[in-house]
Amino acid sequence: MSATKGPVTKSGGVQSVERAFDLLQHIADSGGQTTLSELSEQTPLPLPTIHRLLRTLSMLGYVRQLPNRRYSLGPGLIRLGEVASRQLGSVTMPYLRHLVSELGETANVAVLDVDMVVYIAQVPSPHSMRMFTEVGRRAHTHDTGVGKAMLATLPNEQVESIVTSAGMPTPTPKSLGTYESLVEDLEDIRQRGYSIDEEEQELGVRCFAVAIPDAPTEMAISVSGPTSRVDEDFAQRAVPLLLEAARGISADLAAAGNA
Repeated sequence: MSATKGPVTKSGGVQSVERAFDLLQHIADSGGQTTLSELSEQTPLPLPTIHRLLRTLSMLGYVRQLPNRRYSLGPGLIRLGEVASRQLGSVTMPYLRHLVSELGETANVAVLDVDMVVYIAQVPSPHSMRMFTEVGRRAHTHDTGVGKAMLATLPNEQVESIVTSAGMPTPTPKSLGTYESLVEDLEDIRQRGYSIDEEEQELGVRCFAVAIPDAPTEMAISVSGPTSRVDEDFAQRAVPLLLEAARGISADLAAAGNA
């Protein structure tokens, strides 16, 4: 007869495990770094309990203490994140293939990793002149279609924390370089239901993207290509297909989580 280690919560879970993951989530929500006092304000846990959990998570490599005494997410989460990203990517591949088959342009899926976009799956366009983004590549949120689609699902306070942490470089003259201009664009995205990278990351390239609803982490799916092909007529065909794909991926992820 085996015994459960640690108190069991009303939900049937182990209390210490739930508390540890709650702290990890608070650190992530704070932009990847926070202090002991900030965690104490954000959770009902006693300070000694928070300190004990952080010490255990640090020993396991899932949290690390910085020289300035702040706590950040640790390198031990990277491997877990890579495996999870590959699994998420495999779920999305049939939808990416369908988009490319229907639209003829490159399709991508990306997730939000603290304050940057990470591409986790791609199906390239069959055209010789096409867009190619390496899976695993990190990019800023404010100048990518997928990044802005994900930011539009978040409260503006969190958006400000993300872009303040990562910075807002302007790789092209059309890039959004201020928080105020980004917030204005995000309001438009929230109203119409999809984002547009209007040559903001690379001149001559346009991208349409939508967020994947109810995903276990912020995710978005996109199609992109040369502005000569990816025009207003293309958008009329692409946006409904992107929304359909996002709903399908959401349903598949929910089914996998309930299996």
